[in-house]
Amino acid sequence: MSTPHPTSGAQLPATPCYLNGEFTALKDARISVMDRGFIFGDGIYEVVPVYGGSLFRFEQHMARLERSLAELRIANPLSRAQWRTIARKLLDAYAATSGSPLEAGTQLIYIQVTRGVAMRDHAMPESLTPTVFMMCNAMKLPSEVQRTQGVACVTANDFRWEKAHIKSTSLLGAVFARQISVDANATETIMFRDDYLSEAATSNVWIVKDGRLLGVPKDNLVLEGIRYGLLEELCRAQGIPFELRRISRAEVLTADEVLLSSASKEVLPVTRLDGQPVGQGRPGPVYARLHAGYQATKQAARQEGLS
Repeated sequence: MSTPHPTSGAQLPATPCYLNGEFTALKDARISVMDRGFIFGDGIYEVVPVYGGSLFRFEQHMARLERSLAELRIANPLSRAQWRTIARKLLDAYAATSGSPLEAGTQLIYIQVTRGVAMRDHAMPESLTPTVFMMCNAMKLPSEVQRTQGVACVTANDFRWEKAHIKSTSLLGAVFARQISVDANATETIMFRDDYLSEAATSNVWIVKDGRLLGVPKDNLVLEGIRYGLLEELCRAQGIPFELRRISRAEVLTADEVLLSSASKEVLPVTRLDGQPVGQGRPGPVYARLHAGYQATKQAARQEGLS
């Protein structure tokens, strides 16, 4: 009898998950070794935040999932209503297993769809049944120290492929990029292509100059985070000018404020970049207004989840 590998499924928690039509414990979930997601990273994923039991901006996440699937020529295996139903059942199962009511915390729903199982061949086989996997886990939000003091980031050249707009499971480039910041004891790696801002390893990046929030265009070089639309809405509500355009490295290094956004970071201030202070070296006024607006939006979502 072989000895289980120390990182095998036997060590995974009993947290509920969904795999190909069935709910099971994460530790018991199994896929074929010939799944193209395992062999090639041939698949896409989504991460949906949950506040007070409410799936936050679920329709926007579904729209991006559909765009990513279309780019990979994978037919969406479920309707939006079916995705929502499975997510709700998974959340209920997670609450029952954890013993913690949904309204008491924040969670993430992770969704992954791969092309399916086939013998190894780089060409895209037709008529495969996609592999559908979903799991739920607690979401760790930025600490109060991170929010009030900001975080440190480092910069690097963007060495990844030119289809960053696909939320692909092929994440080795992001793994390498994130490790650069880990090695520097920093929160994120902010990347540039030809001296123009693209994004961070696991976040979108924004700068503030003269009270205006600036972000990079929504093209194939960046993953359009769901917070693109949310921050634009918050800026409109707060009277903050908002613009998407190419942003040079020099503009980032001399910005009044630099912000990160993602599902788990929400909106987070960067106060040190490559060891140098950003602006005044503390979170700025535009961040404070966006953070307050973000929390109000979350509270509204929580109330929706409780109703």
